[in-house]
Amino acid sequence: MATPTTYEKKQNPIFEDVWDILQKTSLMQQENARQMEKSREDFDRRFAETDRKISKLGSRFGEMVEHLVVPNIEGKFNELGFAFTRTSTNVKIIKHETSDTSAEIDIFLENGDVAIAVEVKAKPNQDDVDDHVIRMEKLRCYADKRQDNRRYHGAVAGAVFSESIRAYILKKGFYLIEQTGDTVQITVPDGFVPREW
Repeated sequence: MATPTTYEKKQNPIFEDVWDILQKTSLMQQENARQMEKSREDFDRRFAETDRKISKLGSRFGEMVEHLVVPNIEGKFNELGFAFTRTSTNVKIIKHETSDTSAEIDIFLENGDVAIAVEVKAKPNQDDVDDHVIRMEKLRCYADKRQDNRRYHGAVAGAVFSESIRAYILKKGFYLIEQTGDTVQITVPDGFVPREW
């Protein structure tokens, strides 16, 4: 019987040749999968870093807005007839039982009869407003436990508002505080009645 030529071997691959090709293909697929996983990890890392930087920038912008609001806010409310005697920033409401923070208030104005809790955001959205409603309810509960019978109002301050958010803030009964230049203005439309907690 004649020995197969190289050409005939290539035409009729034997098991070892097929197995060798499958092994090489498998190794190539594994290497591709490793490279894809490495690329995905690199992408995830870069995305997380970018997200962190954007969040930090947004936080700093919010702090900047807060610093613009604080110096002017007491006087602006007093022009509306309030006689606020105390303004505090970054007030924490602590649960007495657990010592956990129940709520945080960016700016808190108060006198003997009224207190206003102001939430400050660079660009408030509907979730921010809804969160402030919950914050106000916690604040009222906290005050009731301490026999604090003052009237509590809320306000939302910011630098950039859409028309729909302006309307939503007022609908929820919050004062609307807008940063204008180096001061703020409080929007109080005709017929506006602030919600009381």
